[in-house]
Amino acid sequence: MSDAVRRAEASLGVRLFHRTTRAVTPTEAGQALITRLAPAIGAMEEALDAVNGFRDRPSGTLRLNVPVSAARLVLPDILPAFLQTYPDIHVEVMADSSVSDIFAAGYDAGIRYDERLEQDMIAVPIGPREQSFALAASPAYLARRGTPTHPHALLEHACISGRFGNGNRPDWEFERGDELIRIKPAGPLEISIGGGVDLGVDAAVRGCGLIMLFEQWLRPYFESGALVPVLEPWWPRFPGPYLYYADRRLVPAPLRAFIDFVRERAVPP
Repeated sequence: MSDAVRRAEASLGVRLFHRTTRAVTPTEAGQALITRLAPAIGAMEEALDAVNGFRDRPSGTLRLNVPVSAARLVLPDILPAFLQTYPDIHVEVMADSSVSDIFAAGYDAGIRYDERLEQDMIAVPIGPREQSFALAASPAYLARRGTPTHPHALLEHACISGRFGNGNRPDWEFERGDELIRIKPAGPLEISIGGGVDLGVDAAVRGCGLIMLFEQWLRPYFESGALVPVLEPWWPRFPGPYLYYADRRLVPAPLRAFIDFVRERAVPP
């Protein structure tokens, strides 16, 4: 590649990249050339992918950006069967919902909830169409500190809170009928929402405090008795996630196959 760049620079008579031992960055001329060539390269890739549609089995790479919750609770019911159906497709999954523009980062599609969907995107329902958050604590913690009977009582309890990568610390929300209550959880442990969730659950199992997480995630702990449901009548429910992708004329064959597969396996409302 370095030889090809040097030949291009010699042919054009201009320097296209600044090179150091630590980085390679485009010059002003190089960036201008990239900007002008990008549409042509995109059209060429779309033309090649259109030919891929004539194959008996679509092939290529599908790159997905998803939250950790989707990687844990949604994709395990979909991806194994998809990979068996389309053995020529290679799937790359990045479990990181902090990427602001997944398409600029090179992903084909993402999974998000409706309040975090980017504008002007096509959204396809994926996974369960209704989910809920659950509040839980270990039997030992509740024996030691007592069981809260109202969300406001959580202000006197140790809560395992979470923080997004951008620093935002979400409130805990509770609903019962028309009543909506938000509290700011506080306690001895704060985890990153995503990679730190398993640590938070383990801490809750060991009696460090209460944790609020997807009910589906906590269900095995309820069934084993390691955690106990708390304030269950107040658990909030919300719509399930969506697979979203850019509105473009030609959808890559691996993504089209995945979209069709997801639609065929859609969970009825």
